[in-house]
Amino acid sequence: MEKKYTLEDLQAVIARLRGENGCPWDRVQTHESLRADMLEEAYEAVDAIDKNDMENLKEELGDVLMQVVFHTAIEEERGGFSMEDVIRGICEKMVYRHPHVFGELSVDTAEQVLVNWEKLKKKEKHMDSQTAVLKSVPEALPALTRARKVQKKAADVGFDFYESGGALEKVKEEIGELETALTQENGNIEEEFGDILFALVNVARFLQINPEFALTKATKKFINRFEYIENSALSEGKQLSNMTLEEMDLLWDKAKKELSEKV
Repeated sequence: MEKKYTLEDLQAVIARLRGENGCPWDRVQTHESLRADMLEEAYEAVDAIDKNDMENLKEELGDVLMQVVFHTAIEEERGGFSMEDVIRGICEKMVYRHPHVFGELSVDTAEQVLVNWEKLKKKEKHMDSQTAVLKSVPEALPALTRARKVQKKAADVGFDFYESGGALEKVKEEIGELETALTQENGNIEEEFGDILFALVNVARFLQINPEFALTKATKKFINRFEYIENSALSEGKQLSNMTLEEMDLLWDKAKKELSEKV
């Protein structure tokens, strides 16, 4: 019969690893040293979702849970919060932010839920201005995701274009400013380039496109097309490094046509 494990078992495993006769690596870890691991495990879980790989998702969720238990164990050792505190905190937050389920508030749509969620969050975090709300968006988020969240929170108080056309015109304006910066000796090219990305994220928001996902798909498409032109070149006994850009462009156009037809 398969052994049953509980959250307490996982906590005991981490405690043993962190103990006096535990693992040398685990014993020296800190919140800071595990920061990258937390991000990596979360991304791997998302990757499993994108691939609809539920067996892998099960494993990756375990890795994410291990990170939660690991960070909590570090705090318990320091006399900080405990797993009980973590669980209590999230339970209280979910009950507080769902008054339409646990209280007497009435809502009809998912959109109303989100509006009320933001109001309750602002009150809970003692944010006395919308600027404080914008600043609360974590800087550790991927840049495209953070830009999207900041723009959405600014739009919550009406600071927004009326429609996607205005957002698209802003992109064109920012491209023009980059072109100008490129002609200037001290033009701030990085800043202008960032403004273009920020404006493009705004367009994506209007079109209800997640810019992070869109860029991920575009990168995957590029790799697939590059694979096609490299395989095509190899089938003709050629190396890409020995081909002209014009020759590779011809294969690229062929890849666009043939791969799009297979979709």
